[in-house]
Amino acid sequence: MARNEEKAQSMLNRFITMKEEEKKKPKERRPYLASECRDLAEADKWRQQIMREIGRKVAEIQNEGLGEHRLRDLNDEINKLIREKTHWERRIVELGGPNYTRHSAKMTDLDGNIVDVPNPGGRGPGYRYFGAAKKLPGVKELFEKPPELRKRRTR
Repeated sequence: MARNEEKAQSMLNRFITMKEEEKKKPKERRPYLASECRDLAEADKWRQQIMREIGRKVAEIQNEGLGEHRLRDLNDEINKLIREKTHWERRIVELGGPNYTRHSAKMTDLDGNIVDVPNPGGRGPGYRYFGAAKKLPGVKELFEKPPELRKRRTR
């Protein structure tokens, strides 16, 4: 049996690796605007890519040892990707594809309760916090409900 070094140098092996390199497509960049995409399959592919990126970053943000700045940056990136995903979902519906927005997940607090976090602009679900970012200073207060003020009865 030949050594691995000898196998790698064989002419047949080099020819096969060269052919495999030729078959690979160059990496495509996602269009800046979802409206630039004209194909439903392409739009779905880009949405799936965004979903993978969101999943990767949500898994990374679970680590509380990252530091406050990194957690805030990751949370910002996730929110940006979610906004971009919404653009692609809207474009997919325009192209005649399925409506993915009907089955979107809800925002939860630290206990797992569904929380309505309104957007100051009045549109959409607003800014969301994920993983360890929910425990950052200044964020915990957003999840706490303000104490109800009792109205004094007047005569």
